[in-house]
Amino acid sequence: MQHKMRQTISFGIGAVGKDIVYALVSGFILYYYNTVLGISGTFTGIMMMAARVFDAFNDPLMGVIVEKTNTRFGRYRPWIFTGTVTNALVLYGMFAMPESVTGTGVLVYASVAYVLWGVTYTMMDIPFWSMIPALTSAGRERENLSVIGRTSAAVGYAIPTVLTMLIVVRIGGSERQGFALFAAAIAVLFVITELICVLGIREKAIPAGKAPTMREMFGALLANDQAMVVVVGIILFNASLYLTTQLALYFFKYDIGNSDLYSLFGTIGGVGQILSMVSLPVLRRRWSSKTILTGSIGVTIFGYAFLFVLGSLGSSNVPLLGLAAFIIYIGFGLATVLTTVFLADSVDYGEWKTGRRNESVIFSMQTFVVKLASAISVLVAGVGIDLIGLDTEAAVQTAGTLLGLRVLMILVPIAGLLVSIFYFRKKYALTEEMNRRIAAELKERREQ
Repeated sequence: MQHKMRQTISFGIGAVGKDIVYALVSGFILYYYNTVLGISGTFTGIMMMAARVFDAFNDPLMGVIVEKTNTRFGRYRPWIFTGTVTNALVLYGMFAMPESVTGTGVLVYASVAYVLWGVTYTMMDIPFWSMIPALTSAGRERENLSVIGRTSAAVGYAIPTVLTMLIVVRIGGSERQGFALFAAAIAVLFVITELICVLGIREKAIPAGKAPTMREMFGALLANDQAMVVVVGIILFNASLYLTTQLALYFFKYDIGNSDLYSLFGTIGGVGQILSMVSLPVLRRRWSSKTILTGSIGVTIFGYAFLFVLGSLGSSNVPLLGLAAFIIYIGFGLATVLTTVFLADSVDYGEWKTGRRNESVIFSMQTFVVKLASAISVLVAGVGIDLIGLDTEAAVQTAGTLLGLRVLMILVPIAGLLVSIFYFRKKYALTEEMNRRIAAELKERREQ
C-alpha cells in the first residue's frame, strides 16, 4: 500500500513538472516569437505545422524505441530522465536567443530550437504516459491514476498560465530578458520534478523475449480502430481549446485592455479544471464515461458563448470573466481525463483484438496529436492575427480587428468542439461493459 502511494505521488509530481514546460511553450511561444522577437504570425504557424509533419514520423518511432527498451533501470525511466535533461537545455535556449542573432538568423534559430524542443519533449512524454496501462488494470485503478496524473498536469499547466506575464515584465531589463530568466527557472524545476518521478517509480520486470518488428507494431496500431478514434477526437478537441489559449493573451491585452486579467482568467480556469478532474470518480457512479464527455463539452461550449457575449459588450467585469473561465475549464478538465482513460482502454482492446500490447506506440500517438493540435491552433492563430490586421505596435485596434479576434478565439473553437463530440459519439464503441469483458478475457488468456 505504501509502495503504491509513493508511486502515485511520484507520478503526480512528474506530471506537474512536464506540463509546466508544455504550458510555457504551447501558451506563449506564439506571443514570444511574434511580439517579442518580431517574427510574423504566419511564419510561426507554418513553421510549427511543418515541425508536426516531422513528428508524424518521429513520435511513433519513439514509441517503437521505448517498446524495444529493456534495461536494468526499466523500460520507461531511462527515457524520461534523458528526455527531461535535454529538453530543459533546449527550452532555455529557445527563450534565450542571443540578441546578436538578427535577420534570417532569427528565423533559422527559432525554427531549429522549436523542432529540437519537440523531439526532446517526445523522448520523455511518451514513456511517461505509457506507464498508465502498464502499471494499472482497466477500471477504477486505471481511472484513479489517470485522474491523479491529469489533475497534477493541470496544476503544472496552470503555473505558467498564471505567472508568466506577471513575472516576465517585472524581471530583467525587458520582456525578452524576462522570458529567458523565467525559462531558466522552469527548466531547473522540470529536472527536479522528473528526477523525483523516476526515483519514486518502480517498474515491473520486463520478460525477455523476441522484440517485435516495427512493421508488426505499426500494424497493430493501425488495426486498433478504437485507438485511432480517440486520436482523432483528441485532435479536434484540443485544437479547439488550444486556439483559445493562443489568442487569450491578445484578447485581454487588446480587446479587454488589461493583460493582467489573463493571469486571473488562467487562475480561475485552472481551479475549475482541477475541481472537475477530481470529481470524475464521483460522476462515474451515476453516468457513463461517454455521457460525461458529452456533458463536459456542452458545458465548455456554454462557457464560450458567455465569453463571446462579454467580449462583444466590451465588459471587463472581473467576476463575469472569471465565471466564463470557470465554466469553460470545467468541461475541459473532465474531457482531458476521459480521453486519457479512453486511450488506455484502447491498449487493452488492441491486445484483445490483435494479440499484441503496445502501450508506448499507442501513447506516442497521444503525444503526437496533442502537439499536432497545438500546431494547428498556432497555424490558425498566427495566420488569423495577420489576416484580421492585428498590429502589436498599436495601442488600439480597429473594431473589425477586435471582432475578428473574438471569432477566432471563441466561435471557431465552438465549431471544432461540436464536430469532435458528434464524431466521438458515433465512432467510439468501448463501453464500460465491453471493457470489463475484454479485461476478463485477457486475464483468462494470460493464465492459460
